[in-house]
Amino acid sequence: MKLQELLNGLDYTLVQGSLDTEVVDIAYDSRKVQPGWAFVCIVGTNRDSHDYAMDVAEQGASVLVIEHKLDEVPQGVTVVQVESSRRALALLSCNYFGRPAEKLITIGVTGTKGKTTTAHMIHSVMNAGGHKCGIIGTNGVAYPGVSRALVNTTPESYELQKMFSEMLAAGCDSVVMEVSSQGLMMDRVTGIHFKVGVFTNLYPDHIGGPGEHASFEEYRAWKGQLFRRCDVGVVNVDDKNCSTLLAGHTCKLVTYGMHHEADFRASELHLLRAENFLGIRFHVSGREDMDVKVNMPGEFSVYNSLAAIAVGRVLGVAHDAIHDGLMNISVKGRVELVPVSKDFTVLIDFAHNEAGAESLLTTLRAYEPKRLVVLFGCGGDRSRLRRYGMGEVASRKADFLILTEDNNRFESVDQIIKDIKIGIAQGNPDVPYVEIPDRLDALHYALDHAQKGDLIAVIGKGHETYRDRMGKKTPFLERELILEYAAQIGLK
Repeated sequence: MKLQELLNGLDYTLVQGSLDTEVVDIAYDSRKVQPGWAFVCIVGTNRDSHDYAMDVAEQGASVLVIEHKLDEVPQGVTVVQVESSRRALALLSCNYFGRPAEKLITIGVTGTKGKTTTAHMIHSVMNAGGHKCGIIGTNGVAYPGVSRALVNTTPESYELQKMFSEMLAAGCDSVVMEVSSQGLMMDRVTGIHFKVGVFTNLYPDHIGGPGEHASFEEYRAWKGQLFRRCDVGVVNVDDKNCSTLLAGHTCKLVTYGMHHEADFRASELHLLRAENFLGIRFHVSGREDMDVKVNMPGEFSVYNSLAAIAVGRVLGVAHDAIHDGLMNISVKGRVELVPVSKDFTVLIDFAHNEAGAESLLTTLRAYEPKRLVVLFGCGGDRSRLRRYGMGEVASRKADFLILTEDNNRFESVDQIIKDIKIGIAQGNPDVPYVEIPDRLDALHYALDHAQKGDLIAVIGKGHETYRDRMGKKTPFLERELILEYAAQIGLK
């Protein structure tokens, strides 16, 4: 493809070379550059890839896209300067793959909690309605014939456009994806105009840590950008941040909720519990009139379901398909039941911050377990405020705590647990707990000491398949480890 075609829609300055230069492919990782490729120099949080300009030229790069002047300009290479190399990467990628998003029904989901579950509910509803829908998010990417993990909730723009192209080739007509605030801020979704944007809720998160937002206001503002990039916004009108987040929106709005006159409003909630089953039934009124049953528990599942119902109806999915999609939903690591015993219930969930933990544990409390046991830790190299919050919430909501590791990265597990205990002292200092630094030992302890009627919530890792200790990742899939030990000790 000619460079000039790749640059379509982008403001740039030709520093040297020719717009007729042929480009074989695009890279932003210097290690991947091959002869004839364009290399986009990105200023990152840890390094500036402009420093590798001479190296990639020696590797055969035909084009360099730069954001600032180079100390040394390699000869024989076409150089184009842009205002933002991240934005340039997104638009170059759109053009390189033939703007695949324009050929798909694109649905973007943003918010603090519930993005993954809501996206999976929408995915299930769309497929039940006869669509071939792909999905991209925290649990990875999936479409016919493909299912794999991802590094980021919202992938880098080049990978994202490539996935869209592959989905089209696999016969998909639609895609639902999680749109993180970092994904918006870092131009990963630039060049995509969504058919539907979804807002779940907003709580303080991703603030103050390395590469995170400077303030809650900045975090909220970036979330709101989605609703300047979609045709229809499906939004949780009950969330107190909704109106501020939507300031300056350019889309048509469809609302959902329980406590306002929403377009899709839930009432008459009934908790459902059976052996190794937690669910909820409710009635929807407003634009629609329907009874809904979901095989996931609690009020937050009602909100997630309302979002999926609203999206389905906006896109013309029939009621029966919506019912089928919500009844058959299963999301790895999201209030995922692990059937090990008739006497007590074990579930795993990704709740890894104060808001997520409070929502989950409040929900589980409503099912009136004999004891609510919570096994958790907190990630290393993250804000210590998260640890205080998790400790405070868990101590208030649970009857017994098992404190352990959760991807300590380059921090001491003991120090992280000390921080959690500061939160416990602020919440309920009288809650009983044990400290078991090794998470596998902690899982074994939970099963060994389970009592009849217990509900054991293993939280923080959810869908993750690894344990990160001092920067080294080793396999660790909690569902399999729990089932394996249950069989070993003869649980029934």
